[in-house]
Amino acid sequence: MTIFLDRVAAAKRLAAALAHYRGKNPLILAIPRGAVQMGRVVADELEGELDVVLVRKLRAPASPEFAVGAIDETGWAYIAPHARAAGATDKYLEQEQRAQLEILKKRRALYTPGRPPIDPAGRITMVVDDGLATGATMIAALHAVRVKDPAKLICAVPVAAPDSLELIQPYADEVVCLEAPADFYAVGQFYRSFPQVEDEEVVALLAASTITHVVQHD
Repeated sequence: MTIFLDRVAAAKRLAAALAHYRGKNPLILAIPRGAVQMGRVVADELEGELDVVLVRKLRAPASPEFAVGAIDETGWAYIAPHARAAGATDKYLEQEQRAQLEILKKRRALYTPGRPPIDPAGRITMVVDDGLATGATMIAALHAVRVKDPAKLICAVPVAAPDSLELIQPYADEVVCLEAPADFYAVGQFYRSFPQVEDEEVVALLAASTITHVVQHD
């Protein structure tokens, strides 16, 4: 079982697995907050652009860390097959979707003020996360990007639960995953260092990416 030193180390290995896309101006869309630092590394290695795709986990009633689905900025929601068994009633899911949608609106205003998201239409687009546990947020992210008509849609993660990896396959044109161990319990178990990423770091990484985008297209 591979243990990554940290997100940067995992991102470098992921970029190596995606090296055939270098020079094709790929768009790297990271899922905040943990994957944004990884997205920066992948974008730099592949000579691409970095932006975010904003989705939020729908939390299980009795276990906030456990996802029973996910929602994107438009309000489209993926509800996991196990949601009912985890106690998520229709009423609960409606309330949870409203709460998470409000957080998404605030994050968009904070992360990319004064500019629209970079358009993936007609571009090789990679959705990056630091790992897949239930796969719910990745499904919502891939759905959100697919409707914008990318030329190719790639899911790229260092590690995933095997059943979640299978679950997300239909939503992407290509799935790149470095490790899918049978003894998967949580994403963090595969990193020696797995700190919380704060909004300030995300803002700084995206601000630097915006400057690069402007320079490239000036």
